[in-house]
Amino acid sequence: MKIALFGGSFDPVHSEHVRCVQAAKEALGLDKVIILPAGLAPHKRWGAFASGEERLAMCRLAFAPFSWAEVSDFEVRQQGRSYTYLTCRHFAQVFPGAQLYFLVGEDMLEDFFTWKEPDDILAHATLAACGRGDRTPASLHERFLARFHKDFVAVPFTGAQVSSRMMRVDLAFGKRPAALDGEVYAYISERGLYAHPAIAPALALEKETRRAHSYRVARMAVERASSAGVPEQKALLAAALHDCGKYVPLTSPLLEDFTPPADVPAPVLHQYTGAYLARHSFGIEDEEVLDAIRYHTSGKPDMTALGMLIYLSDLLEEDRDFAGIGKLRALFAEDLPLCLYHALRGQLDYLKGTGKPVYPLTRQAYLWIKERVKG
Repeated sequence: MKIALFGGSFDPVHSEHVRCVQAAKEALGLDKVIILPAGLAPHKRWGAFASGEERLAMCRLAFAPFSWAEVSDFEVRQQGRSYTYLTCRHFAQVFPGAQLYFLVGEDMLEDFFTWKEPDDILAHATLAACGRGDRTPASLHERFLARFHKDFVAVPFTGAQVSSRMMRVDLAFGKRPAALDGEVYAYISERGLYAHPAIAPALALEKETRRAHSYRVARMAVERASSAGVPEQKALLAAALHDCGKYVPLTSPLLEDFTPPADVPAPVLHQYTGAYLARHSFGIEDEEVLDAIRYHTSGKPDMTALGMLIYLSDLLEEDRDFAGIGKLRALFAEDLPLCLYHALRGQLDYLKGTGKPVYPLTRQAYLWIKERVKG
């Protein structure tokens, strides 16, 4: 009997997960595939967004059409982090004599060398990499054999590039991702998964073009958040709400008790009204998120990683276009403080060249990040 184990966060499960499993069944002649939503995946710094029970339910809906697919709650029931070597041990005992495979996506193959107890995994199962097929470099097979004295199996599969985190951005903005099965999407919608109660009403205050901008900012911020050490939820919320004050006049009842700081240039004022609305109209109490909104246009000294992320995502989102933006985007992907330094320096040069006033906080932010970068 040939059985493959397919683990993942499935947060949410999507069509490429299903297609990968179908390709593996055909290529390996599998009798059964066991889908294993992780309890707390070791590589997920901030945990899952949907609960274990919700991810199990979504997987059951996605794989319901396939009699050979079974969704298991084994890892969800475990306390602490989900480690593959323990999962493989367990199912080797449950199915003695079966030929076990552990199915991974091609993007995880290179990382396998750093997994916990990889030799233990391979003592119980054969690693099957889905997505490379005949394109797998021979050098990778050689490296794998040299390290583990056992090769992996390549499963031919050409799938679309689907990012779960970008799907979560779409869902938070009320968009349906193309890669979501209809029943899974209905389940998510009914339960309000991946949504935040502040986002829709905040976006309702913006013009359509500004909502599109906020969406692009959120995509950019969320894509970079994990590598910047920023929780995805905070990046998403701050990006989604950063411009909520853009079109709300000071005469609005929503700003009845708001007092603007002195001598704020008109293009900067909305960062302050946005932070006020986020707290008083939309119930945001996270001071770091509020701070990122409050200074996303001007910057300020002692910006957090989240503050830098939102400032730069607002400046560099994909629809922006100005001289030098390509270099700044490259720096954004590599070094946030250095990117902020060059961005603020460029902003000051621009304001000086056009004769426009420089908001003191922007100059202070530049001097602070200059000292940090030079130091």
